[in-house]
Amino acid sequence: MGIWEVFLNWLRSLFFKQEMELSLIGLQNAGKTSLVNVVATGGYSEDMIPTVGFNMRKVTKGNVTIKLWDLGGQPRFRSMWERYCRAVSAIVYVVDAADHDNLSISKGELHDLLSKPALSGIPLLVLGNKIDKPSALSKQALTDQMDLKGIGDREVCCFMISCKNSTNIDQVIDWLVKHSKSKT
Repeated sequence: MGIWEVFLNWLRSLFFKQEMELSLIGLQNAGKTSLVNVVATGGYSEDMIPTVGFNMRKVTKGNVTIKLWDLGGQPRFRSMWERYCRAVSAIVYVVDAADHDNLSISKGELHDLLSKPALSGIPLLVLGNKIDKPSALSKQALTDQMDLKGIGDREVCCFMISCKNSTNIDQVIDWLVKHSKSKT
């Protein structure tokens, strides 16, 4: 990138800042914290410690600043999800696509959350994580098992990702940037 292009990008960033706030939710061990780390640093670690309560991290991609609320997925934290999803640009729901035993619980938690009137209309991005595992569901199977077609009061998008291999992370970031709100 030439000096002139760097200068123009800096100038644009002064006047066209975009911001978004996201809540990352899903059952424990789905890969929410791994996703935050991959988006923020490009790095992946096998040894993630479960999130207790929530963590907040700000990440800048181009002229978009993303405030990520990474919420614990253990049963005792799920009652907090609604509170952290109320004023966000999008809800990001992470599913372990290789954990067949917990899919019905994950579906129930998602649909229960989306039934809350305060969250009506907020775009939903469902991420089927861990597609690097041989037992991972296909996008169609995940869409069917999570009954994503049955969600009608908002935009719903689904990507299959692997935090471990950074598969489709760029698509996720592009989708998020497109859903950011301009602050001029």
